[in-house]
Amino acid sequence: MVKRSIATLIAVLATGSLATGVPHSRAEAAEAAADSPSPAAGSSLLPGIDLDTVTIPELQTHMADGSLTSSALTRAYLQRIRTVDPKINSVLRTDPTALRQAAASDARHRRGDTLGPLDGIPVLLKDNVDTRDLPTTAGSLALAGSPPATDAPLVTRLRKAGAVILGKTNLSEWANFRSTKPTSGWSAVGGQTHNPYVLDRNPCGSSAGSAAALAASLSQVAIGTETDGSIVCPAGMNGVVGHKPSLGLVSGAGVVPISAEQDTAGPMARNVTDAALTLAVLSGGGAGRRQDTARALADVAQQHPGTLRGKRIGLWRLPSLGSEVDAVMSRTAAKLRKAGAEVVEVTPPYQQRLAELEFPALLSEFHRDIDAYLATRKGPRNLAELIEFNRTHPAEQTCFAGQELFEQALAAPPTTDPKYRAMRAELKDLSRRSIDETLTAHHLDAIAAPTNPPAWTTDCARGDNDVIPSSTPAAVAGYPSLSVPAGTVHELPVGVLLTAGNHQDAKLLALGAAVEQRLNAWRAPRYLPSLGTGASQ
Repeated sequence: MVKRSIATLIAVLATGSLATGVPHSRAEAAEAAADSPSPAAGSSLLPGIDLDTVTIPELQTHMADGSLTSSALTRAYLQRIRTVDPKINSVLRTDPTALRQAAASDARHRRGDTLGPLDGIPVLLKDNVDTRDLPTTAGSLALAGSPPATDAPLVTRLRKAGAVILGKTNLSEWANFRSTKPTSGWSAVGGQTHNPYVLDRNPCGSSAGSAAALAASLSQVAIGTETDGSIVCPAGMNGVVGHKPSLGLVSGAGVVPISAEQDTAGPMARNVTDAALTLAVLSGGGAGRRQDTARALADVAQQHPGTLRGKRIGLWRLPSLGSEVDAVMSRTAAKLRKAGAEVVEVTPPYQQRLAELEFPALLSEFHRDIDAYLATRKGPRNLAELIEFNRTHPAEQTCFAGQELFEQALAAPPTTDPKYRAMRAELKDLSRRSIDETLTAHHLDAIAAPTNPPAWTTDCARGDNDVIPSSTPAAVAGYPSLSVPAGTVHELPVGVLLTAGNHQDAKLLALGAAVEQRLNAWRAPRYLPSLGTGASQ
C-alpha cells in the first residue's frame, strides 16, 4: 500500500481530482473478480487492491490508469455487505441505484470529466440523514413509511461530487436520545449492531452502523452525526477514524435532530485522508471553502510536512476510563514524543459544571427541534404523538421500553425561557474557555484524550456502560474533534481523541494524519464471538 501522506491529501484537496480520461482497458478483469469474491479478506475482492487499507487517492489513481472502475469497486462493497454484514448487522438497506450511479461515474472517468476525488467512491449514510429515494427512519418505526421529500443538503453535495450512495446504516434509535438506559447500536428498525472485533461487544453510538460497517470494510467512507460523542465514540470503539466538524461547517438541514446548538454530521473512514476529502465535499461554501481547506493544510505541511516535530499536544488522561486505557495513552504519548512532539499533561477546567448543564439544555432543544422536524414527515407530527406511538407499538420496546428522555423533554422549559437561555449561554462560555484556556496556557496545537473505554458487552437489560467525558468540551463548544486508532485492550480498539480550536478543522486533520501515521494502530477485525472470562465487561 502507498504510504498515506499529508502531501497526497493536500494535492487532492487542492486539485479537486486525481483522475484523467484514460481508457479502461484493464478494468474488465477487476469487474469480473468483484462478481465472485472471497469475502474473507478485503484484499481478495479486487486485483491489487486491499479494501481494508486502500485510500481514496489510491483508488482514483487506479481509476485514472484504467485498472479499476467505480462499478467494480461498488460491486465489491455490495458483495461484502451481503457476505460479511450478517455477522454485524450494520447496514439497514442498500441503494438499488448504486450500480447505476457507479456506471455514470465510469462514463465521466472515460470522458476525463470527473467531479472530484469522491467521484465513484461508495458512501454509506447514517439513517437519520434524509434521502429522497430511501427511507430515513432514525431507527424508529414511526418514520419507517414514506421517504422524506428531499435529500439533506449534505447528500446533495455528495451526489454533486459524484459519490455513490451505497445505502443506509443502522444507528442507536433516535441517536440515543430516548431512554435513560439505552443500548447503543439498537433500533426497532434495524435490531442490534455488533462490534466487528468481538461480536458480543457494543459498537457505541449513536453512529454505530457507520463505524461498524467501516471496520468491516463494507464501504470506503460513511457519514455519522454527533451531538456529544456519537461520531467519535463509535469510531474509537470500532477502530476507525471519525471527525466531528466545527459546528456549522456541515449543514444540519435534513438531519433528524437533537439540538441545533450541538448537532453536526461528519465523515467517518478507515484513514484520516479519506475523512478529510469527505469533509471537503460536505462542508458549506462551495469550491472556495474546499480551496481554503487545502491552503490551510498546505500551510501546516510546509512548516513540518508529515511530521510531529515541534508540535505541542496536551494529554488529558481521564483515569476514570481505567488503567488499561491509561496504559494505551502512555504508549501513545511515548510514540508521539519519539516522533518529536512535546506532550504535556493537562486537565481542562469546568468539566463538572458542563456535565451538570448540558443535559437539561438538550432536553429543551430536543423538544423544539424534533417538533420542527416531525412536521416535515409523515407519521407522528410532534413529540407528544411520538411518545404515544412508542407506547402503542410493542416492537419499539423489544430491547428497552423506556422513553424517559422523550417524556422529560416534553416537560422541559421552552427555549424562550430565560433560565434555559442563561444555561445555554453558560454552557457555550465554559466549554469554549475549557478548550481555549487549556490550549493557550500550554501553547498547544491540540488536546489528546482517550476517545473510549474498551467496548462493553451488549446487554439490553443493563443498558450501556459508558461514561465518556472526553467528547463533551468540543461537542458543547462546537469545536472540532478527531478520533484516530491508538491501540487495543484485549482485542478491543481504543482511540485517541484530538481536539483543537474553533474552525481549526484543517489543521486538526493534518495533525491527525501525522498522529495516525506514527501510531500505525489500525488492525483488521477478527469477528471473535466473545473474549470469555477475565476481560472487562
